[in-house]
Amino acid sequence: MTGLSKTLMIIGAIIFLIGLLMPFINLGKLPGDIVIKKGNTTFYFPIVTSIVLSIVLSLIFYFIGRFR
Repeated sequence: MTGLSKTLMIIGAIIFLIGLLMPFINLGKLPGDIVIKKGNTTFYFPIVTSIVLSIVLSLIFYFIGRFR
């Protein structure tokens, strides 16, 4: 198996697992996310969600690289 096909299979498996877990994860409404509502306008800045996703993805790619 070539390196590219193995990488694509791993990425596909990760996307599949994320898709399975999404209904159970309350992602996007974490404490610390900024929501400003004024009249008909809503501004949403998911800063804590972005930090959590960054940490999780960093760990996933670290372990993929380590066991390659």
